Amino acid sequence: MSLKNSLLLTSALIFAPSMLLAAGTAHAEVPNVVVSIKPIHSLVASIMQGVGEPKLIVEGAASPHTYSMKPSNASALEKANVVFWVGHGLEAFLEKPLESLGTHAKIVELEDAPGLEKLKFREGGAFEAHDHGDGHEAGAEGAEGHAHEAGHHHHESEFDLHLWLDPANAKAMAAEIEKTLADADPANAATYKTNLDALNIRLEALDKSLVETVAPIKDKPFIVFHDAYQYFEHRYDVKVAGSITVSPETLPGAARLKQIHEKIVELGATCVFAEPQFEPKLVNVVLEGTSAKSGTLDPEAATLEAGPDLYFQLMESIGTSLKTCLSNGS
Repeated sequence: MSLKNSLLLTSALIFAPSMLLAAGTAHAEVPNVVVSIKPIHSLVASIMQGVGEPKLIVEGAASPHTYSMKPSNASALEKANVVFWVGHGLEAFLEKPLESLGTHAKIVELEDAPGLEKLKFREGGAFEAHDHGDGHEAGAEGAEGHAHEAGHHHHESEFDLHLWLDPANAKAMAAEIEKTLADADPANAATYKTNLDALNIRLEALDKSLVETVAPIKDKPFIVFHDAYQYFEHRYDVKVAGSITVSPETLPGAARLKQIHEKIVELGATCVFAEPQFEPKLVNVVLEGTSAKSGTLDPEAATLEAGPDLYFQLMESIGTSLKTCLSNGS
């Protein structure tokens, strides 16, 4: 063998391991994962612990019902390998961006996850149409008129998509998340599976804890400003008597207030639960003249910091808020 060929062979032997290492590193590169809302982001972050961190679109106290995309969100979607969202009926703002920006990503609509229990929207009777802060106030006709139109705009799906408010549904979505991540990133599949197993243990413990938390107040009727809680209600057999549609930006008129007050009395509500975006002054006006107490529920975790623990803090806060208000109202 010539000296030249010998040197080439030696060089190849020296650099071959580093080239293989580089190839392995490139193959094991963690996918860019983008998630729509905090509760789902928390589940994804739990499964990705030790591997990477998913990016969140709807941050802070923003609501998926009224969210407007930011340039940083568009950039994240363009770079995404995987995108998790609940579905068209919840994060409608994402529909067009996913079509135009998420073309290279695996897009997972979690409302289609196997094993979910899905409940249809409630309207009519004690349950009024939804108003997600678009400025429309439900008129004296309640579930008809403007609010009814706003409600239909919100839920193109026939199902209520606040699916995460039942830990059993969280487990079903987590299984789909783990499967998707393992397919996208086989090098870290074992870690995703280990994290899923740990998450499921936490979810089972949470479920048992919530059963105990709400046990003393299961027979106490309450009213909500936003009928987002039927999954929690269905799971834990608490007594949502009805909903009232109130805009966070606009005080109800006199006729509407009279109707609300009559409804609170008629339904025998111990508590009326608003959400963090409602000013205390508005809540006080709505409850004035009734014996109902006021409480706050936060179904989309507006006040909580994003991360793996958020889902558990969210569910525990709902259970605690219900118990605190309904116990005091007895």
